[in-house]
Amino acid sequence: MSFADTLDALADETGIAWGLLVAALLVMLLTPLVARVAIRLGAFDMPGRDRPRVHTRPIPRIGGLAIAVGILVPALIFVEGRGGPIEGILIGVPVVAALGLYDDLRGLSASKKMLLVLCAALIPVVVYGMEFERIGLPFVSFDVPGWLGIPLTLAWIAIVANLVNLIDGMDALAAGIVAIASAALCVLAMSFGRVEAAALAAIVCGATLGFLRHNYHPAKIFMGDTGALTLGFVLGSLAVEGVLKTPATIALAAPLLIMAVPILDTSFVVAKRLKYKRAPWAPDQNHFYHRFMRIGLSQRKTAAYLHLWAAVLAGYAMLLRFVPPRPLGEFDTGNALICGGAGLFVLLGSVYMVYELEILKARHFSVLGLRRQSPEVEEPDEAVEELIHAGRD
Repeated sequence: MSFADTLDALADETGIAWGLLVAALLVMLLTPLVARVAIRLGAFDMPGRDRPRVHTRPIPRIGGLAIAVGILVPALIFVEGRGGPIEGILIGVPVVAALGLYDDLRGLSASKKMLLVLCAALIPVVVYGMEFERIGLPFVSFDVPGWLGIPLTLAWIAIVANLVNLIDGMDALAAGIVAIASAALCVLAMSFGRVEAAALAAIVCGATLGFLRHNYHPAKIFMGDTGALTLGFVLGSLAVEGVLKTPATIALAAPLLIMAVPILDTSFVVAKRLKYKRAPWAPDQNHFYHRFMRIGLSQRKTAAYLHLWAAVLAGYAMLLRFVPPRPLGEFDTGNALICGGAGLFVLLGSVYMVYELEILKARHFSVLGLRRQSPEVEEPDEAVEELIHAGRD
């Protein structure tokens, strides 16, 4: 299906637009009520409570309750597909939201959260048969062995849930990233004829846009693990049902590009922790948003830069879908040149962002012979690390 045909199909499915609108309005109305509940329960996100924070005052932290309701209610009204994987996803939503709520109120270890999200993912994957069948990339694709499909799918959903949770560290960041990702998944799913997945993705987009009304800096409420784990669970599941289960050559590349910012963020953070012999799950201040703020950007500018980066990568994922290098399995030189040129632009832009974040440093370019490093310049990596973690060990 072409891009124009996809947009026409989305316009014809009026339930998709209504689902997005109802989700946005419902979350906008429910979030202040949830904030009052959070105040009564004492469910506040305290600076330094369990990991380094960028805010300096207590903020209500269970806004994800409004998001979960804002997804479930319109989904039950506007999304069809009862008895299929979409139903399994919707059954899993309150389970994961309850898990996140317990963590927000009482606290859970990272390993327990991962294990419990895996258990929730069993619902759509095992009970409703939603699993990887084929892995498609722009230039190669292959079938997934039957014995590997279920564990691979479970791992994917749990990883995406935790990626969203990890990037939820400052005002509007996670909600905006998920809004962009779900909008891209909506378009891609519809292009593959996955109407139910597209409708649910649109609802998730609406719910996050509604939440941004109260979460934009200065945030009045945070989604907490209640929202982050729920959104990650739904997003990971939709990527499987809406894109990954299709035979398209970009079936795997598209979700990876759409989720590239949280994937890169987590990868660099874990690498940094391992470099300094810290546990991979140990808290620190090396996330992308910490680095942007350390070089002088405000929270609003930081969120805007990361949202723009995520949107460019999601746009490239859609370009690969609608201008494929191998349409119908046959190599197309024109399409390949377009995708290659756009890919080079995206790659260079991403490298520039990483360099600005001081992840790639002058010494790395000097090793490659791309830049001469002055001998008197000392890289501040170790000093910064010591300052960040002073008093935390």
